[in-house]
Amino acid sequence: MDFLARPWPWYVSGPLIGLFVPALLLLGGREFGISAVFRHMCAAALPGKTEFFRYDWRRAGLWNLAFVLGIALGGIACAWDKGPAHVSAATHRDLADLGVRVEGLAPFDLGSLATVRGLVCVVLGGFLVGFGARYAGGCTSGHAITGLACFELSSLVAVVGFFAGGLVSTHLLLRVIL
Repeated sequence: MDFLARPWPWYVSGPLIGLFVPALLLLGGREFGISAVFRHMCAAALPGKTEFFRYDWRRAGLWNLAFVLGIALGGIACAWDKGPAHVSAATHRDLADLGVRVEGLAPFDLGSLATVRGLVCVVLGGFLVGFGARYAGGCTSGHAITGLACFELSSLVAVVGFFAGGLVSTHLLLRVIL
């Protein structure tokens, strides 16, 4: 069981993720995706308030909610008393050039979240990511893994947009935020 505690190489984890998508679709009739979970949570919390949230979320999204809970619990279990994340020297230099301090488990000072500016950045950023994922018809992994595997042109456009947005955020917005 020691292999579960160590990172898996890309040539093992990549194909497993790639095979998981069609297996889930063929064996369970389910599409792999996480971004819809936010919609399911809103539908559960605000039943009947908005047309977009009026559907049987229990039938459509209960397995997604369990999957996201498993992701969260898995992340907590992996981080439990393991100390700071190991970042390569090259990544550390690149982040330092951008003005990002690598401390603890995240590439920023967690204390900055206690400031109004930090809280606004996290909440507003989270909302924009969630809204953008729903507006684009899926998140980065949904489009990149499932959409591209199905040869969807809209997924190709979305993935290119996600990467372009990531580059702009990294090289322009990050300096403004920090």
